[in-house]
Amino acid sequence: MADTAAPTRAQGQRRVLAALALAQFICSFAGSNMNVMINDISEDLDTTVQGVQVAITVFLLVMAALMIPGGKLTDRYGRKRCFVAGLVVYAVGALLSAAAPGLGVLILGNSLLEGIGTALLIPPVYILTTLLYRDVTSRARAFGVIMALGGVGAAAGPLIGGLITEAISWRAAFVFQALVIALIVLLARNLDDPLPPDPTRSFDTGGAVLSAVGLVLVVMGILAADNNVWLMIALIVLGVLVLLCFFRWVGVRERSGREPLLSLTLFRNRTSNLGLITQNVQWLLLMGTSFTVAAYLQVVRGYNAVQTGVIFTAATLGLLLTSLSAERLAKRRPQRTLIMTGFLVTVVGVAALVALAAAYKTAWSYVPGLLLIGLGLGLMLTPSVNVVQSSFPEERQGEISGLSRSVSNLGSSFGTAIAGTILVSGLTKGAYAAAMITLAVIGLAGLAAATRLPKTT
Repeated sequence: MADTAAPTRAQGQRRVLAALALAQFICSFAGSNMNVMINDISEDLDTTVQGVQVAITVFLLVMAALMIPGGKLTDRYGRKRCFVAGLVVYAVGALLSAAAPGLGVLILGNSLLEGIGTALLIPPVYILTTLLYRDVTSRARAFGVIMALGGVGAAAGPLIGGLITEAISWRAAFVFQALVIALIVLLARNLDDPLPPDPTRSFDTGGAVLSAVGLVLVVMGILAADNNVWLMIALIVLGVLVLLCFFRWVGVRERSGREPLLSLTLFRNRTSNLGLITQNVQWLLLMGTSFTVAAYLQVVRGYNAVQTGVIFTAATLGLLLTSLSAERLAKRRPQRTLIMTGFLVTVVGVAALVALAAAYKTAWSYVPGLLLIGLGLGLMLTPSVNVVQSSFPEERQGEISGLSRSVSNLGSSFGTAIAGTILVSGLTKGAYAAAMITLAVIGLAGLAAATRLPKTT
């Protein structure tokens, strides 16, 4: 009987891991696949490149702004329930986007509903993985699979989206997302929540509103940079003030004995703080590079969706090679070493994208840089997550998972907003090089943070 039960449990675990990994894949895919549809969407919906950039950035921003509240809701309603609810909301948003008659409906479906769905379903992915895989090695293996599919979703999004767009329509790419969601729901049927929900847990609505509004104002300020500098400054300053109010609100609530949206004690762990910085910069580099290169290839070089997607295959291969080696690398090297090496390789890749694009006009000039970026990011995505998640006990996984995913998705929205804004402000006046150099400088800041991680990490 035991011999029969063991394979059954193993198969069940594989299905659960597949569901969690596919969930990360489709959310990452959604953040990058629109990059190769810029021309098609703007022509079909009678909008501009900047309009599509806003839709992509708002999607990433909604994820970032609601990820912390999403993580807290898992404690109250249960991880599986939030996971399934997020899948349903996401699917509705994908189908609405597929039928969008204009940019406004696309933003409603893709940017808002898919963003809300992602904020509900992603925190359970990381909480459940941490709870189901107890030791560092097996957890590294599980996170390796999840981060590999997440990275592949972001890197291969342009290729898959390009193929679907050229073969059928950009709208079919959203139908594809809905079909993947249906598959995830089937795989997650046997998912068990290791911890029971606690309906008595309070929810800090005021903190959720303040944090979301503050983040939205900061990113919208960045997006306004190419239109009105004074508006940019006003929005960013206002956003920072709202975020300061949020931290003051949280502090007062915590001192009074009420449960805040985000405990300030989470920021007293130096190792976790540094890990969060590296996560933010990693996703900023990935999404910033993806948008900048994809937009430049289509708008300036005249590549179609498939050609652009094929070029990005180099980044996908790089991510796969290093991400799927996460377990083996975790046994041989400290996580600090992997993160530092990843940043070095990624920054060299960004530099190669600038230098080779200036020297050569062929598609092959983008391959070495994208391959290096994929290798570097795949090398450090899993260790950074492991550093953060492993810094806290089980009872704090809901909080830290929400914070971790929020920081990562905030990095994604910053990448698209910062690099994208520099790019669209002057596509024919050296803006590509300026955007990529900005990303390289930010990558060096991430490397500096990685060097301060404990050597034994």
